[in-house]
Amino acid sequence: MPIARPARPAALLLSGIVLLTGCGGADPPADGKAPAAAVTLENCGRTVRVESPPRRAVSLNQGTTEILFSLGLADRMAGTATWTDPVMKGLEKADAKVERIADNNPSFERVLDADPDFVAASFVSTLGKGGVATREQFEKLGVPAYVSPSDCAGKDNTGDGDGAREQPLGIDAVYGEIRDLAEVFGVRERGDKLVAELRQRMKKATSGIDASDVSLLYWFANSESPYMAGCCGAPGIITRAFGARNVFDDTHEEWPQINWETVADRDPDVLVIGDLTRKSQTAESAKRKIEFLESDPVTKNMTAVRKKRYVLLSGQAMNPTIRTVEGVEQVAAALREFGLTG
Repeated sequence: MPIARPARPAALLLSGIVLLTGCGGADPPADGKAPAAAVTLENCGRTVRVESPPRRAVSLNQGTTEILFSLGLADRMAGTATWTDPVMKGLEKADAKVERIADNNPSFERVLDADPDFVAASFVSTLGKGGVATREQFEKLGVPAYVSPSDCAGKDNTGDGDGAREQPLGIDAVYGEIRDLAEVFGVRERGDKLVAELRQRMKKATSGIDASDVSLLYWFANSESPYMAGCCGAPGIITRAFGARNVFDDTHEEWPQINWETVADRDPDVLVIGDLTRKSQTAESAKRKIEFLESDPVTKNMTAVRKKRYVLLSGQAMNPTIRTVEGVEQVAAALREFGLTG
């Protein structure tokens, strides 16, 4: 059973907080303006109230961690967890400042050892039953708990597996998470700037591309019972950006496990492959995936395999994160290289 801790004193939760620098000094809070007031958000069916900008945040998934790093908030973080990939390029120094308390899901006790004043996660399952702990458990201890809206907007997470999308996810949900976290930490202008940069990258990547005749398949992990992308998660954002088609756009499950005979029958033009560094499933790396595809009798005669039309993406690019934009850029470059764009 989790070790109960007393709630934080109200004086701590209500105190003003400044943005710390790497040298231990202080920058003016809230982008140089007056100290930020309490923030109240409606988040994945719950009300989250943060009395003052966090200074010991713990991020429980890589996607949310990289948003916080991109907002320049590493000095206000006490820990990170659950990594599938190396940290995003350009964020290495930020990552080196923050303790990695676990490569996968940490225990509730280990998170509490970091003495957090705010926890954030990319997935409902991380802060649900069977995950690190429930949001209620953190909130009873006076620790606000936030979940990426992209994992609950138009999505049913009540069943087994990774949930199902009732409607297609849009990149605006990721932008919403950026703005939420920027507001919580009192750095709203940084959030607006980051969103503007990502919008510009999306526009540049998709300019002049028409892939309406191209079919794609997204393989995240596992060679024995592979996880393939359904219609409407982050891979759907990438696919729709070019007018292409996901060969499994007839399923609303986020990552259904589909047998190889069915995959071969759909015969995609291009295979988008997760290149993961974690070791929790079979065939995590792109190298292992390609070795399997080119040796297995069921898959080796697929069009994409014969023509070696592989696009290698980080796991984070295949989840709804700021790196989904990176995924759009990389798939766009590959489609041009393969000569498949109009």
